Amino acid sequence: MSTLCNAAELLAVMASRQLRDDTTVFAGVGVPLLAAALAKQRHAPRLTLVIEGGIIGPEIAPGRLPISTNEMRAGRRAQMLPGITDAFLFAQRGFVDVGFMGGAQIDQYGNINTTAIGDYWKPKVRLPGTGGANDIASLCREVIIVTAHEKRRFVPRVEFVTSPAWLRGDGSRRAAGLLFGGVSRVVTTLGLLGFDPETKRMLIEAVHAGETVETIRANTGFELGLAPTLETTAPPAADELEMLRALDPERRFLG
Repeated sequence: MSTLCNAAELLAVMASRQLRDDTTVFAGVGVPLLAAALAKQRHAPRLTLVIEGGIIGPEIAPGRLPISTNEMRAGRRAQMLPGITDAFLFAQRGFVDVGFMGGAQIDQYGNINTTAIGDYWKPKVRLPGTGGANDIASLCREVIIVTAHEKRRFVPRVEFVTSPAWLRGDGSRRAAGLLFGGVSRVVTTLGLLGFDPETKRMLIEAVHAGETVETIRANTGFELGLAPTLETTAPPAADELEMLRALDPERRFLG
């Protein structure tokens, strides 16, 4: 089988590799859910999925990937089907290890905008909104962002903070009452980004095979630092792509 892949497939594979076994993952629909399902099938069989509609521990069937958090395909063989508010209460009580989500805009401190581009009252673009993304970013022990790497997405400061990460990077997250959590990593189509432990500003931790630091910086709207050790990710393996494509044969999310 060919290991050639498009940007969406690369993103899903690289995102799936960030998830560990024996963890609980609150996954948003689209590529985050696809990546989480791949991780569970391939290397993290005891990963527990949490889906916003109030679904705990489902098994996503190949070819039956849900396109909404509130459809019954998302509940296949689930361990629990509580109310939607209970899913967020589990996160509030500290039971969710990783929030796994995307976003339209992200800034140098990891804050996400999925609300509006431009003036809030007269926006250029009205985005679909938060859903549960604010709760996920505020309450999970760790948050991983999954997004295409484009300059228009990576801005110095988001125009609306839908989902808080490190806010202004000066201890302001804790000052705002968010005593744990925060964005730990951003997975993109060009590489892996992390955050400086002191300033909380975004930096480059790894580049994907065939990409460069210069390419990442050219597609980012603010200055990026470099991690002390810069790595190159391994390309998607044939079996990763085979399992991924089986999950989404109609290519609703894989393009």
